[in-house]
Amino acid sequence: MSFYQRIAEIGTKFLKRKTLFKYGFNFSPMYRRSTGRITYVSDDLLNIKIKLPLSYKNRNYVNSIFGGSMFSAVDPIPMVQLINLLGNEYVVWDKSAEIIFKKPAKTHLYASFSYSQEELVDIKNRVANENEIEILKTTLLKDEKGNHTYCEVRKVIYVADKAYYKMKRKRK
Repeated sequence: MSFYQRIAEIGTKFLKRKTLFKYGFNFSPMYRRSTGRITYVSDDLLNIKIKLPLSYKNRNYVNSIFGGSMFSAVDPIPMVQLINLLGNEYVVWDKSAEIIFKKPAKTHLYASFSYSQEELVDIKNRVANENEIEILKTTLLKDEKGNHTYCEVRKVIYVADKAYYKMKRKRK
C-alpha cells in the first residue's frame, strides 16, 4: 500500500471521498508541480474537472503553457479515479500515453474526466471473462467555454483481477 493509499484509507474516516480526492490531489507535491488544480469531484467520483491556469510557473519560451504541464495535470487522474471506482479487487496501471498538441495554449485550460456506471460494469465483466484488459481514455484540454481544443491526451489503462495478477507475477 502506498503512502497516498494509506492517507486515503485513514482520511475517509473523517472526510467524504470526494473531498479527500480533491484536496488530496491539490495538496500533494506530485500534483502541485503540474500547476493543475482539481476544481470539482462528484459525490460518486464518476466526474472530475480540473483547471490548468496559465501562469509564470508553466509558461514556456513562447508564452504558452508548457506541454509537460498539460500532460502532468491530466496524467494521474484517470488511473487513480478508476482505482477508487473499482475497489481493491482490481489492479489498475497506466500502460501508455500519447499527447497530441493542437495549438499553443495562451489561456487557462480545463479538462473533464468521467466514467459511466455502464462503463464500470463493462470493465468488470470483461475482467471477469478475460482476467486482464486494456481500456483507452481520451482527455481534451479546452478553453473555459469549451470552444477550442488545445491538447488531446490518450491513455491506455491496464485493468486486471488482483488474484490473477498476483498469480501471473509469481510465474515470472
